Amino acid sequence: MPRARSGPQTKRRRKRWLSAARGYFGGRSKLYKSARQQVVRGLISAHRERRRKKRTFRSLMIARINAGLEGHDLNYSRFVHGLKLAGVTVDRSVLSELAVQAPEDFRRLVETAAEALKAPAAEAS
Repeated sequence: MPRARSGPQTKRRRKRWLSAARGYFGGRSKLYKSARQQVVRGLISAHRERRRKKRTFRSLMIARINAGLEGHDLNYSRFVHGLKLAGVTVDRSVLSELAVQAPEDFRRLVETAAEALKAPAAEAS
């Protein structure tokens, strides 16, 4: 029985890592060891940034909503609380788009939230 060698499998594996490293600069795309290290690092960074992107966009949406609330004597937390009391279920992405694209509709939502905030205060007194 002939001796089994792993040449073709090794070549296939190395080729897969090197093709994943296409576009990297210098030895990072040509040399097996550094290409593999760079691809692994890139995959780790991509995974981390996919999680971070959600946080970044949430903070951007909150900043946009806050900017839209600037002339209405409400801050973000009071506004969101007022919407919750009024029973309005609109997520932050829609609110931020309304604040930027349709300020009139956003103003109506602000008035709704302000009314809902005044109602419990009137009931308490």
